[in-house]
Amino acid sequence: MSLAITNKKQAKPRKPSRKQAEEAVRTLLLWAGEDTRREGLVDTPKRVAKAYEDWFSGYKSNPIEYLKRTFEEVDGYDEMIVLRDIGFESHCEHHMAPIIGKAHVGYLPNNKVVGISKLARVVEAFARRFQVQEKMTAQIANCIQDVLQPKGVAVVVEAVHQCMTTRGVHKSDVSMVTSQMVGTFRKDARTRSEFLRMIDAQR
Repeated sequence: MSLAITNKKQAKPRKPSRKQAEEAVRTLLLWAGEDTRREGLVDTPKRVAKAYEDWFSGYKSNPIEYLKRTFEEVDGYDEMIVLRDIGFESHCEHHMAPIIGKAHVGYLPNNKVVGISKLARVVEAFARRFQVQEKMTAQIANCIQDVLQPKGVAVVVEAVHQCMTTRGVHKSDVSMVTSQMVGTFRKDARTRSEFLRMIDAQR
């Protein structure tokens, strides 16, 4: 008699309290060799917990909501829309080290457009989480495509990973570039080339 194997999704761990988070920071400081009683470190656990609320505010954001309000009075505009050099700060999910970079986002509208600040907010929402750059690039592109339903979306992300520059191989002046092309940008080489020329202009 064979036993049926079921893959049940594990419940998400309960979020610890602010006090528990601060105690975890205190533990790491002690593990690193510090004396958490000294003046400069007494309030560090509180400061780190507060900083985490800012650095990882993306978990409280729903990027889909940013794209729901659109505008259709564009007089038939159907050419590419590109927002370049969207700065972001994220953190590597492998080492919890900062990832500092910029994203370039473009899309071909399909009878409606979205406010440009909303594109930046989508980048921010995904960046302010523990990330790997490849995943973040795909998340941004797929979110815009799924909500706006444009003819295509293009995203290029350039970033410096401090898990590589400040530890491990210690290679500075190294940046990583990832891209995700959806719809027309993937199918049409000319459209893709136009986007890449636009984000490279004036450099």
